[in-house]
Amino acid sequence: MFDRILRAGKQLLAPAATAALASPYTGVPARPRVLQIVHNPPVETEGGRRLTELFGWNDPDRLARQYIADLAASSYGYLQYQIVEQITADWFPPKLDGFRYTGPGYVQAWRSRRMHEPDRIDYEAQVRAFNLIERYERGDFDEVWFFSFPYAGDYESTMVGRGAFWCNSQPVPNTGHCQGRFVMMAFNYERGVDCMLENFGHRTESIMSRVFAHHPPAQNLWNLFIRYDQVAPGGSHCGNVHFAPSSARDYDWGNRRPVHSFCDNWYNFPDLSGPGRMVDCSEWGSGDMRAHHLWWLKHLPHGPGETFGVSNNWWQYLIDPNLVQ
Repeated sequence: MFDRILRAGKQLLAPAATAALASPYTGVPARPRVLQIVHNPPVETEGGRRLTELFGWNDPDRLARQYIADLAASSYGYLQYQIVEQITADWFPPKLDGFRYTGPGYVQAWRSRRMHEPDRIDYEAQVRAFNLIERYERGDFDEVWFFSFPYAGDYESTMVGRGAFWCNSQPVPNTGHCQGRFVMMAFNYERGVDCMLENFGHRTESIMSRVFAHHPPAQNLWNLFIRYDQVAPGGSHCGNVHFAPSSARDYDWGNRRPVHSFCDNWYNFPDLSGPGRMVDCSEWGSGDMRAHHLWWLKHLPHGPGETFGVSNNWWQYLIDPNLVQ
């Protein structure tokens, strides 16, 4: 089974990017349970067609399957998401100012590109509408994925519950009574799995920054992991979601300038003693967004033991924020 999803995750990687991979995960896989909620309402004035059919947008189920396969491959078999329930929510969720689209109103707004402002969704209303706190405490799921239309107003990721912290957005207000924390992801089905991986990448940046927040500079391995040549000439490692080792600006994943990088050392973590080598963008897809994000995620440590009091399997923090102090 894992061999099949590993192949699926490699489809867009150039051969150079798969030449020096880390070892497969050999422990017990993590199988987080996902509650998937899909806002894809039918529009009566358009023959009852749903938004995805009406505008030719992506099928949420297909996106979810590819996303699950990509993350399983990127974690070397550790992370194996399971969708335990799907809710078809045939309505437009309310905005913070109380506005709510109708089907015809949304279609007109999208076609004219005159969307409602302010755009932000009412997250507290969403939490109440689906009884998410009660259901989380009951053990029904570990995290929530929302699939929605453009300008639904969601953040890429956010966190709910007691002790919730920044997860590429402020935590959902007034949810501190929840006995634990969980992440809610939001995916725009107009776009592809590359953008979904971007969302997960920013979730990774937020959570790992928190994990290492109180470490002294010499022990802050996250800050080492995200170095790129522009900020550390000759000493790049893996960069971050927006900056590959050779990037000169945001989203510059196709910059062809060769740079010296220690990125391969992360395949052997916690041994980071390798001398490094020259790399260029052909290793992470020559500008392809999904290929870069797969390459970047494959460098995250996923082994046994601890270093500086932090698990050598960073993925466990990404899927369970309750492990983060």
